[in-house]
Order: sequence, then structure tokens, then C-alpha cells
Amino acid sequence: MSSLPSTIRTLSQPDPNKAEVILTTVPLPTITPDSNEHLIKVHATSPCAGELLWPSFALSYYGKDPKIVPCYDLSGVVVKAPANSPFPAGSEIWGRTAVSHSGNAREYTVAYTEELALRPKSLDPVEAASVPLSAITAFQALFDQGGLAGFDAGEEGRKANASKRILVIAASGGVGVWLLQLAREAGVGGIVGVCGTPNVELVKELGATEVIDYKKQSLNEWIAEDESRKVDLVIDCKGGESLAQSWNCVKDGGKLISIVEPTEPRKPEGCTAKDVTNYFFIMEPRGSDILHVAFDRLGRSTGKVLIKV
Repeated sequence: MSSLPSTIRTLSQPDPNKAEVILTTVPLPTITPDSNEHLIKVHATSPCAGELLWPSFALSYYGKDPKIVPCYDLSGVVVKAPANSPFPAGSEIWGRTAVSHSGNAREYTVAYTEELALRPKSLDPVEAASVPLSAITAFQALFDQGGLAGFDAGEEGRKANASKRILVIAASGGVGVWLLQLAREAGVGGIVGVCGTPNVELVKELGATEVIDYKKQSLNEWIAEDESRKVDLVIDCKGGESLAQSWNCVKDGGKLISIVEPTEPRKPEGCTAKDVTNYFFIMEPRGSDILHVAFDRLGRSTGKVLIKV
């Protein structure tokens, strides 16, 4: 491998209270000896909507004396690795890094073992950078938080999932498209997707057994037509009024999860749902979760901006 540069180009956010970035030159990052850190040459990265606003209200997540580099999704090649790493030098990887150490809008970056996975050979390295946040969030929402049987449960898990109904709000968005595909592959029996008119056919193609076109029918109208439509699990990727109305769509004893905002404050006055487990959650950057995204069967993404480094 060619010698490493002493300096690299990076995007940085100098003021955490302003959604502005600058292009600057900084020293090459170093990895700590006897750690699980990897030095990676970045192929591409991808921003998350609104991420430049995060430091203004959650600066403590960025560690001490933060030097904020945006964009936490990543594809690249390992150039330095700890001994016995599953990702030795030369490994083509993808993953998502935690905000606590750094983003990846720079020529070289640092990532921990648990944040990485080997990139599927069928997936272009630039396209790969659009996947980790959305796919990992969807995986954790369905299986860690939502309680559905995971792929490692085999046929018994698929049988258990076949009796379940889920509702995905913003089903054609970045996370929604992964929720649909993963739920379908896990054998979920009823997958209801909410989207606008232009995306109805896409949502059906990706796995929805029923589609609600919110431009034509609200969730309240949909459930009022037939109370038996209630679902075991709601995953909200929109927030606001959609989240509020979804409270009326979940069965007693079911689950309502939002990746956008806290759920309890959106519970409508007079809602009769009982014993509903509900909460807002933020994904954990685990590379092992994107191992379940098999790109010969899954792999339709949408709505992400890519930055080739």
C-alpha cells in the first residue's frame, strides 16, 4: 500500500450552533495502539437529514473538546488495523460510526471493530455509503425494539412473524424502504405501509401487503372503517400528526416505536389503547446488523445524498 499522507482534507463544523461546514486541512488521524481502532481510507460517506443541527442540542454526545466532522455512514478500505482484527489492512468495509468520536466526511477516518462489516462485493462502494444508518435503524426497530423474530430464528421465527401485523409510517423514505424489505424477508404476515400517491407502487413492490395513501385517506379514517385492521407494531418514521393518529391503530398490548420523536406526548386525548409499549429510540452503530442485509435479495434504497471522497 502506498505511503500515507501527513495531512488530509476534511469537512468540519466549527460552530455547533450553526448548520455550516468548511473544507479544511488537518493532520492524518492516528489510531491508538492496542485498541480496536482502524484507520480507513474513505471511499464515500452520506449525511443524515438535519444532522448539522444535532450539536446545538446534544453537544455532550460529541465528547470532550469536540472537533465536529459530519457524516457518519461510511464505505472505505482499511489501511491500518489492530492485530487479529476481522478487518485487516485491505478489507473493503462499510458501517456507521458513533458521533462520540468522529464523522467520515474526510479522506481518512477512524472506526471501531464493532462499527464495521465487510462490504458485499455486489454493492458499489459509493452506493454502500447510503445504506448503514437506514438499514441498521430498520433492523433494530423490527427485531431489537419491535420484538419480531430475527433471521437467526429460522423457520420457527418466520412462522411466529406470520401472525403479526405491522404499520410503517413514511414507508417510502430512507428507513421505511428497509423496514418493508426486512419485514418481508422475516415472514411478517401483514405489512401496512403509509406513503403518498407517487410511491404506492414502490411500497407494494418492496413488501407492503396493504398501502395507505395519506393524500387520500388519513390513519384515523382508515382505522375507523375497520377496527380489525389494528396492528401489533407501529414504526413511525414521520412524527407529528401521523404519530398521533398511529396511537389509534395499535392493538392493546402492542408496541409503538418512533425514530423521530418521543411517543407519549403525541398520544391523543381520549385514546383508548391499553398497555401499549411506546418509546422513541436512536439506533446503535453495530456493523453486525448490516450483515443481515443480503444484497442478492434486498438492496433498494432511496432518498440519500452521497459524497464521494
